[in-house]
Amino acid sequence: MIYDTYALAGKRAQLVKKLFDKGITDKNVLNSINSIPRHCFIDKSIITHAYVDKALRIEKEQTISQPYTVAFQTQLLNIKPNNKVLEIGTGSGYQAAVLAKMGANVYSIERHKELYFSAKNILKQLKLKVHTYYGDGFVGLPDNAPFDKIIITAGAPEIPTKLLLQLKIGGVMVVPLSNGNKQQMLQINKISDTDFESKQCGEFSFVPMLPGQE
Repeated sequence: MIYDTYALAGKRAQLVKKLFDKGITDKNVLNSINSIPRHCFIDKSIITHAYVDKALRIEKEQTISQPYTVAFQTQLLNIKPNNKVLEIGTGSGYQAAVLAKMGANVYSIERHKELYFSAKNILKQLKLKVHTYYGDGFVGLPDNAPFDKIIITAGAPEIPTKLLLQLKIGGVMVVPLSNGNKQQMLQINKISDTDFESKQCGEFSFVPMLPGQE
């Protein structure tokens, strides 16, 4: 059930201010986070933590990312209206919701069937148009390519070559690349079919990106 209250909206506004203070300056990102009810993507038992800036556990031993991480990755994508975006790892559906609210045309793939159906249902209730798929993130969605932007929301052991092929020339991929217990956030710009520019953007912590479906 989708619902909101003045109290929850107030906590959301406080969170947005904290994100701004931490360096998130893209107004479209902040406005989207301010309008998306994050509490609807988590279990009611932990609703008091919905607008605390931390990752929270969801089903299948996965997490809904820390709001700062969601904002940071989204800001790196530099979303423009109608950008075609591929998200690897739908999870709770929160990141996809933020992107859709910004006007992106979102395609999201999830390997856990339970999470796929749950996120699909919540996004539908929020009346956000997100194309959701149950499948292997390492394969991506070649039939729907090319994409303007690609975001990976799990720690990748390496940069997936198949996904780079699905990125438009001039497009951007944001991926946390695993290095032990931490991941280095990379912003990769596709210059040509064979040339890429990569920028390191700091260390983060994600659940691992795994192949196949469950």
